[in-house]
Amino acid sequence: MQLSRLAIGLVLLLNLQCAIQFISSPAIYAGGFGLTGLPGDMVIRGTGILFLMWNVPYIFAFANPVKYRTSYLQAILMQAIGFIGEFVLWSTVPANQIILRSSLFRFIVFDGAGLLLIIFGFLLLPQL
Repeated sequence: MQLSRLAIGLVLLLNLQCAIQFISSPAIYAGGFGLTGLPGDMVIRGTGILFLMWNVPYIFAFANPVKYRTSYLQAILMQAIGFIGEFVLWSTVPANQIILRSSLFRFIVFDGAGLLLIIFGFLLLPQL
């Protein structure tokens, strides 16, 4: 169970760190999505707030992966949706949009690695 906690805890920590950075320093990230000024800051901050919301099941799964097995599964599904959605989104961006494609690709790698990690952690849980 401890390795399962460690796996989802690491993904949770990285997700929360990303959320906090988006909320506290949006201008650093806005340009990577072709956004500028106050509207760009608000979009990035709003995305950071969404990241916080989306991590609620991760918190429960981290607290007790066995007791909150359903939350662990929800986290896997949410991570998979993010990974697949980002890949589909990335594939629709024209090749000449290098900065935008690069920003989206970082999310694909980030969420793909997180997905693999939490699936691994889930597979280590005792079977019911």
